[in-house]
Amino acid sequence: MVFSNIEFKNFSQKKSNSKIKKILNELLDNHIKKNDQLLLSLSKKYKYKFKFQNIKKYKKFKHYRIFGMGGSSLGAEAIYSFLSRKIRKSFSFVNNINLSLNQRNKNNQLNIIISKSGNTLETLTNLNYQKVKNNCLFITENRKSYLRTLALKLKSEIIEHNNFIGGRYSVLSETGMIPAFFMGLEPNNFKRLDNLISSNKFINMLTYNVSSILSFHQKKKNNSIILNYDESSNNLFYWYQQLVAESLGKSSKGILPIISSVPKDNHSVMQLYLDGFKKNFFTFFYVMDRQPKKIDNSTLLSSHKYLRNKKISDVLYSQFRATQKVFLKKKIPFRSFIIKKRDEKTLGELFAFFILETILLGKALKINPFNQPAVELIKTDTTKILKAI
Repeated sequence: MVFSNIEFKNFSQKKSNSKIKKILNELLDNHIKKNDQLLLSLSKKYKYKFKFQNIKKYKKFKHYRIFGMGGSSLGAEAIYSFLSRKIRKSFSFVNNINLSLNQRNKNNQLNIIISKSGNTLETLTNLNYQKVKNNCLFITENRKSYLRTLALKLKSEIIEHNNFIGGRYSVLSETGMIPAFFMGLEPNNFKRLDNLISSNKFINMLTYNVSSILSFHQKKKNNSIILNYDESSNNLFYWYQQLVAESLGKSSKGILPIISSVPKDNHSVMQLYLDGFKKNFFTFFYVMDRQPKKIDNSTLLSSHKYLRNKKISDVLYSQFRATQKVFLKKKIPFRSFIIKKRDEKTLGELFAFFILETILLGKALKINPFNQPAVELIKTDTTKILKAI
């Protein structure tokens, strides 16, 4: 079995690309020989900039509020939603400028402020607006910045953000693992890279997968549509959306991830997916329910006896299978994930898979998957406009 608790079915039109295999081998070779910090963060060999025993004191809080934009927040949000049944602590996320959201500063609440640069405008604006002064933990780079200066003024603890890991790739570094630790989860269990890359089956599967996506891109199929059958995984795919769009959207190239909630979207956009323009490829994502709820037979009309004794998950899974059958008939490209267990290992494997996939696609498309030059233009012009007002 390639994954621990994931049943993965690759795109049916398997196209193996020797170029992708070569890039992957070089990437993994670099990981082994040079301890590449990004890939290292996906393994148990990663060395944090702090010790978990030194932050145990913050576990006394019942409520945690995370301030951060993009990759500073999305990874922790994905973890919190996907593993919510295991988590007993309360978390909220301030991840946009929303003046109608005036959250009270609770006494039993820790504020975790995350920004790689330490100068993220939206984050420092939210901190100011929310009047945050007490019970703060800052995660930011070890350099002069607004947030580092503020943390020193407030006499708050600062944990160093690894400057070799960009925000959207940082989920298994300090950015995501500190919140996970406070959620009562085991950070080491997320670290699955070395287990995955030791398997030839995984290497071949990843190569086929990336080769297929590359061929879709060459045919102008640039919309990666996620058919998500699990609401608790929506935040995982918002994380994935940033990872792919921000990493690959350059030089008039790129892939646009679109998150579609099904079966709800069967009644809105599915008609277009099936019979509209052919610029899409799809990912089916289904999570097996360990706490199934049943149909109430006592209120069921006789016309729908076939629903008797069925679980709600039976309805969902039947729609999942039926939609795949129609996609096969119409020769619409798709891959599928069936999640058999929600735990840190499963989520860690998904994080590692999508990160490797994105880096490989970037290198194959001859673009830098680690920068975001166009977004920086908006940041610069925003500052100029604010100074001129």
